[in-house]
Amino acid sequence: MRFGRRAELLAALSLMLKGYRILRRRFKTSTGEIDLIARRGRLLIAVEVKARQTLGQAAEAVTPGQRARIVRALEVFIAARPDCARMDIRFDVMAVRPRCWPVHLKDAWRPDA
Repeated sequence: MRFGRRAELLAALSLMLKGYRILRRRFKTSTGEIDLIARRGRLLIAVEVKARQTLGQAAEAVTPGQRARIVRALEVFIAARPDCARMDIRFDVMAVRPRCWPVHLKDAWRPDA
């Protein structure tokens, strides 16, 4: 299994242990892709998983273009899931480094930022 796929699996496991329910993995649309979509209570999160050598590299690896594509992809997901339309939304990054537990960077960006 490639490091990127393992990173996504570890990130999903970490979120589940924190009480999140994974709704989709690798959600792809014509406008973009989201590594993980999860929810906890009334909170819906789009998670970009970044496998890098350092935490700083992982946090900086989500470009403005990627952010815009993730936002558009989440809009498509919500349009197909009316039950998610009134949920609070957050965009997170899970930073996965070799031989380390994932670091959850909550509210990593805002769509209007």
